Amino acid sequence: MADRVYPAAKPNPPPAMANGGGAGVPPKPQMYQRPIYRPQGPAKGKRGRSCRCSFCCTFCWALLVIVLLAVLAAAAGGIFYLLYRPQRPSFSVSSVRLTSFNLSSSATAPVLTDTIQLTVTAKNPNKKLVYFYDDFSFSAATSANDVPLGDATVPGFAHQAGNTTIFTATIAAAAVTVDPSGAGSDLKKSGAFSVSVDADTRAGVKVGSLKTKKMDIQVRCDGIKVTPPTPPPAPKKVKGKNGTALAPAPALDTAETTTATVSTAAHSCTVRVRVKIGKWTF
Repeated sequence: MADRVYPAAKPNPPPAMANGGGAGVPPKPQMYQRPIYRPQGPAKGKRGRSCRCSFCCTFCWALLVIVLLAVLAAAAGGIFYLLYRPQRPSFSVSSVRLTSFNLSSSATAPVLTDTIQLTVTAKNPNKKLVYFYDDFSFSAATSANDVPLGDATVPGFAHQAGNTTIFTATIAAAAVTVDPSGAGSDLKKSGAFSVSVDADTRAGVKVGSLKTKKMDIQVRCDGIKVTPPTPPPAPKKVKGKNGTALAPAPALDTAETTTATVSTAAHSCTVRVRVKIGKWTF
């Protein structure tokens, strides 16, 4: 009797066939989808720290450069001071004379004509510094109410080290209308009154062959007493024996009678250096 051969175990059917759907249709292959790449910027915190660090470094370097320049300038100034001992020039009015003075008696618009002669002494106390001045612009006014008394210009000069220079200035006003209130209280035809004299110029310093830039200098002299000249006396009439009028006596020498009083007391002046930066003057 022939042996019965049992078939081997049947393989499991595919899922589609096992569910009974799509018999005979092969399964769809599953595709792999690659994720989309989206670039991302640097983190905000790191960028902010980088900017702050760069700004701090720049500020520190700039501050260091400024400090170094200030230290070098201070050192150079100290060395210059120790070597040359710079001092300001000094000015004084050694004599003053009001040679002519005429003020009209108008109550509304008085007219002034006067002449003031000044003798100015300039000293350079430095031993190694030379000053060179531009032209001096002089002006005078009364000390109380600043009534203008005229102006003048004196040529500039080179002021050598340790030198004393004496020069004259003639300040004059010709038929200038002045304020009646100020003129009435300040200006007197007899008796002394105080005046102030200002002189403006530009000066530079020469050290060896090196010249500095010129700066504005203002010289002011206060409390200078001036006295108007004495007018000559009127000639007297001479009468004869019978009462007849004779020719007037000859006038005295006007050079002696009109000589103005000279003030020989020295009046020291203040010297102010004016530095101009942009639109500002200090």
